[in-house]
Amino acid sequence: MTVIPLTTVEQTVRVARPGARREVVPSGLLGMVIFVGTEIMFFAGLISAFTISKAGAPRDAWNLPAGQVLPLASTAVNTVALFASSALLWVAGRQYRARSSAAVQTLLAATSLGALFVMLQGREWVGLIGHGVTLRSSALGAFFYVIVGTHAVHAVAALAGLGVAWWRLRAGRLSYGFFLGAQTFWYFVVLIWPVIYARVYF
Repeated sequence: MTVIPLTTVEQTVRVARPGARREVVPSGLLGMVIFVGTEIMFFAGLISAFTISKAGAPRDAWNLPAGQVLPLASTAVNTVALFASSALLWVAGRQYRARSSAAVQTLLAATSLGALFVMLQGREWVGLIGHGVTLRSSALGAFFYVIVGTHAVHAVAALAGLGVAWWRLRAGRLSYGFFLGAQTFWYFVVLIWPVIYARVYF
């Protein structure tokens, strides 16, 4: 069995499956999967608290101030940009594995669409704050900023990972494990968003 030094750029963990050939799982991917698992439980707790609080609150106490409503239509457009980013990232992954030079441009486009999603969400926040929707304005406002804001923090962190992956890919130094980890984190950000959108905005 080949021994892989721990000092190599991409450290790996060997996982044996009964009746199957041994496969090498990059440690970057394994660590990210564990991290994403904890974050799923974290968001599940936030959304559960939101659901329970909404069910027990008087209807009038749950409305936003001055008759404001959450921006359903514009957020739907933002969501399309997020899903398009995920699709392009999947294409970039295939191109990367095929060693195609087009992966650099595709990964940049995926990252740019993700950044567009975050910027559009930020613009909506500015509009809501301008109309008096704050953390203290109502229970809905508080939960909205906590849950959506937490998602935004994760999105920015994931975009930073994709940006580093793009930089390394352009320089010819992107390891497979790092790329898989960055992909996994972004897919988590994308897939948790429809749950937040459907539960918080409606």
